[in-house]
Amino acid sequence: MRLSLLTLAGLLLAAPALADDKAACQDGIAMIKDALAKSPSEAALPKLKKALRVAEREQGEGEYDECVDAVGDAKRAMGQ
Repeated sequence: MRLSLLTLAGLLLAAPALADDKAACQDGIAMIKDALAKSPSEAALPKLKKALRVAEREQGEGEYDECVDAVGDAKRAMGQ
């Protein structure tokens, strides 16, 4: 019984973080698409394309924390 209560408590505490990561993932994918539409430098272009591909894949798998990591890679490629 204790284990199931601890598991439930952990899930409830993780839900807001999951929602934050989901929103950050969606916003990040939009940011990468905008950056690609603005003709980035030749050095940044392949990194942005890869970051977008990874972010979209992770979003589709529901791995929002990994999507956010890919968005971070895109931001670094853009020098942010």
